[in-house]
Amino acid sequence: MQTAASLLAILPYPEIDPIAFSIGPISVHWYGLAYVVGIVVGWIYTRKLISTQALWTDGLTRPSLQQIDDFIVWAALGIVLGGRIGYVLFYDLQSVIENPIRAVEIWNGGMSFHGGLIGTIIAMFLFARRNSLPPWTLFDTVAAATPIGLFFGRIANFVNGELWGRLTDVPWAMVFPSGGPFSRHPSQLYEAGLEGIILFLVLTVATWRFKALKTPGTVSGIFVAGYALSRIFVEFFREPDAQLGYLAGTGWLTMGMVLSTPMLLFGLWAIQRARRAAASAAV
Repeated sequence: MQTAASLLAILPYPEIDPIAFSIGPISVHWYGLAYVVGIVVGWIYTRKLISTQALWTDGLTRPSLQQIDDFIVWAALGIVLGGRIGYVLFYDLQSVIENPIRAVEIWNGGMSFHGGLIGTIIAMFLFARRNSLPPWTLFDTVAAATPIGLFFGRIANFVNGELWGRLTDVPWAMVFPSGGPFSRHPSQLYEAGLEGIILFLVLTVATWRFKALKTPGTVSGIFVAGYALSRIFVEFFREPDAQLGYLAGTGWLTMGMVLSTPMLLFGLWAIQRARRAAASAAV
């Protein structure tokens, strides 16, 4: 029950028009721009990583600048197709079974990070194979820049007033236009801070200070495990998808937690695998 005092402490939600600008009948949404900006800024940062020789071990094959430029299209397809297919499979399968046309109604919302990650991994595998690149090296290069896109994506979720959090009376709570007349956690901002800013800083230290790119698989493992921990934590504050709710009647377990748990295990395995490989190479 929210008290009058708690209601007075609620921060006003900055209602921003989700449409950034229009050109005739075409409307450009902040959400779409976030994807574009995230990919472009990530691409620029990735080129910087590739160009810095001190970050790499001599003799270690890494993508060329031209290959990174070419991979942008592959990455975009992996993110968009994987994100949409993942959302349908993980979060909205019943609705799509009842109305198959909903599967392509991207304008009605519905993108899954976990699906986008799977789509991007598939794109990286195929691209690495086609260009005779070590997969782990490509994974590491992309992983180092991925939090940039996550940050812009979560900010776009906030602008859209979607994926809001659970009910709360904390001083920074907000009433979202589509969240009913209740104050909620601005969980999109929590995710932008953890998955975007903090995870990027951790990867930056690992990459630039500890030269983790010299040990293929380390950066990928840190990213996957770091994202999983961040997502599991935020899920305790984020409202679960209405069509799923809490799983197994727990009142706390969400699909985001379920999907992130194997990610955490995989990330820890990747870090350990990279350490063992480095130790073997040093013998």
